[in-house]
Amino acid sequence: MPPLDEPAAKVCLSMGEIAERMRAADYPTVDAIVGIQTGGRIPATLLSFHLGLPLYMLPINYRDENNDPRYDQPRVLAEVHKLPPAGAQVLLVDDVAVTGATLAKARELLPGYPITTFALKGRADIVLFPEVRQCVHWPWLS
Repeated sequence: MPPLDEPAAKVCLSMGEIAERMRAADYPTVDAIVGIQTGGRIPATLLSFHLGLPLYMLPINYRDENNDPRYDQPRVLAEVHKLPPAGAQVLLVDDVAVTGATLAKARELLPGYPITTFALKGRADIVLFPEVRQCVHWPWLS
């Protein structure tokens, strides 16, 4: 265990490990992928490609690359210009879901949509790395 004044080392996950888990995951029937920027942009793009589904993005941000809050609560940083067709079943994607606050903010922007949540780690309906508790060094942040 590191001394209290030293942060815990980040877990390094490779693109291969992430791709393997994405391929092995059990997904419900959905019509669209909606990613939460900034952290969910890459995972949502990968899922859109993997599942062959249209991709939409929500400009919401709460935490920085060290998983520390930037704001008191998640913020919508820009106007949302395009959403999936009304009633589309959505896979809502973020990289990390710690408290669920960002996913909750995204749900506010998607009233009436049936939503399944997805995160690489943390708490969501689908979590690729549920065993990972510490911060992660994502391969796209190198």
